[in-house]
Amino acid sequence: MSSTFDEFITNDPEQKALFDKEYEDFLLSEFIIQKMEEENLSVRSLAKKASVSPTVIQKLRNNESAERITYKTFMSVIRSLGYKMRLEKM
Repeated sequence: MSSTFDEFITNDPEQKALFDKEYEDFLLSEFIIQKMEEENLSVRSLAKKASVSPTVIQKLRNNESAERITYKTFMSVIRSLGYKMRLEKM
C-alpha cells in the first residue's frame, strides 16, 4: 500500500528531484552535527580547524544557504572532520 506522499513523489518528477536534493542537504547537515558531537567540537573550533568562518559551519549545520558554500570550503570542512569525498555512480 502506497502513501499519498509516495504517489505525489512518484507522479511528479519535479517534486521528486526537489525532495531528493533537500533530503541530501538534510543528511549533510545531520552528518556534520553528528561528527561534531562525536569529536566534541564547537562551531568555532571546527571553523578554526577547517580555516573557515564560524558562519560557514553554522550554515552547514542549519542547512541554510549551503548551496552558496564553495567546493573548496566544503572539502576543507569535510577533511577537518577526518573524511574525504568519494563519488559513486547512482
